[in-house]
Amino acid sequence: MGLKRLRPVTPGQRFRIANDFSEITTDKPEKSLLVPVKKSGGRNNQGKMTMRYIGGGHKRRYRIIDFKRDKFNMAAEVLTVEYDPNRTSFISLVQYQDGEKRYIVAPEGVKVGQLLYSGSGVTPDLGNTLPISEIPQGTEIHNIELKPGQGAKICRSAGSYAQLKNVDGNYCVIKLPSGETRMILSTCLATVGKVSNSDHFNENLGKAGRKRWLGRRPRTRPAAMNPVDHPLGGGEGRSKGGQPMSRNGIYSQGQKTRSPKKSTSKFIIEKRKNKRGTN
Repeated sequence: MGLKRLRPVTPGQRFRIANDFSEITTDKPEKSLLVPVKKSGGRNNQGKMTMRYIGGGHKRRYRIIDFKRDKFNMAAEVLTVEYDPNRTSFISLVQYQDGEKRYIVAPEGVKVGQLLYSGSGVTPDLGNTLPISEIPQGTEIHNIELKPGQGAKICRSAGSYAQLKNVDGNYCVIKLPSGETRMILSTCLATVGKVSNSDHFNENLGKAGRKRWLGRRPRTRPAAMNPVDHPLGGGEGRSKGGQPMSRNGIYSQGQKTRSPKKSTSKFIIEKRKNKRGTN
């Protein structure tokens, strides 16, 4: 896995930093695990734009991902490592002993032909899924459940992982990529290792057209708008100053967005750090 810098044959390639996709083993997905994706263009059922800067993009098909890993104590052989246009990480096609094929989020370093297991009593090796209570302290984990049997909800994007701090009774303490430390039920499942494609954040698209291929339209800077369109709009020439805020007047920096009455706040030991370095 790595990055490559292209020769500047065109202006769009001058600043392009692309993934070399050295881990990818095939470019043909499993047809039985594909479903169509309908695009909305940011419009609701009345045809009105409710989300700006969405539209266009290459046609995609969704790969059905197994986030539950609920075929316990059955070996699954890794057949391929594939690119998924619907997420930043790579995915792997695995085949269980009974012949069933499923897609999973590929862990960093997984190889074709490797056998993966899930369930209680499984060894905590790379790519195996087991209850957090059976994972050694200090281990890097991903695809973490918040409720037993719910399926993975945390650490699913490229290169992300959490660290298991300790296990205390019915709960374990993990440190998330955001810096937040929280408790999760020890019976929840997690996968050992970190998510693949860890160099994703170093990629550079190089040109606006590549952004359009991903379905993202140009975004207008708030300071370039009129006062009727945004709180930061207007002014003679280029105006600076004022608290950064959204179009609706909600502060975008420094203001806490988590509800103080949220029931799960009792599980948070240490809050995440925001951009300004405070809780």
